[in-house]
Amino acid sequence: MDFSGKKQAAVFLDRDGTINLDKGYFYLPEEFEFEQGSVEAIRLLNQAGYKVFVISNQSGIARGCFTEAQVDHLHQWMNEELAKSDAHIDAFYYCPHHAELGVGSYKKICDCRKPAPGLLLKAGREWNIDMKHSYMVGDHNSDIGAGTAAGVQPFFVRTGHGKQEEKLLASNVLRANNLYEVVKKYILFSN
Repeated sequence: MDFSGKKQAAVFLDRDGTINLDKGYFYLPEEFEFEQGSVEAIRLLNQAGYKVFVISNQSGIARGCFTEAQVDHLHQWMNEELAKSDAHIDAFYYCPHHAELGVGSYKKICDCRKPAPGLLLKAGREWNIDMKHSYMVGDHNSDIGAGTAAGVQPFFVRTGHGKQEEKLLASNVLRANNLYEVVKKYILFSN
C-alpha cells in the first residue's frame, strides 16, 4: 500500500473476460488463459507508473462452486505468471456475494458487487488513489456502472461477454476490442 501521501492514478480491471478468457465458474490455474495482449497491457501500465487492481465479481464463492482460499490461490498464481513478463497486479479485490443465489453468509445485498462501486472505493482508500485520473476496464455493463459510480473513466472491451453486452451500452461509453487496445489507444496516449 502507498503511505507516501501522494495520490496515484490507477487502472481497475475486471478479471474474467477482460484479463483472461471467461470460462464460467473456475478457480484452477490449469483452466486459466490470458486474453490476447492482456499481459503486455498490464506490463505497459506497470511501466507507466499506474497502480493496477483487479475488481471482480466472484459469485462462484457465494454459490458454493469454490472457496475464497481457492480464488486467492488463483490470484497468486496469476501474479507469478505475470512476473515472468515483468508485469504484476498490485492487489486483487473481489465480491464473494450474491443476493439471490448465495449460500449462508454469502447470500446478501452488498456494496461490493459491481455495478456497486464498493471495491473500487475500497482500493482507492487503501492505496491513496487519485480517482479523477484513474480508469475502469471491463466487458460488462456492471463494470461501466461501477467505474462511473466510483468517479473513474470507464472503458468497455469486446472480449468476454463484450460482444453481447455492447448493444446495451449507452452511446457515449468509450469502447475498444480488448485491454491492450484500451491501454495503447486511450490510457497511455493520454499521458
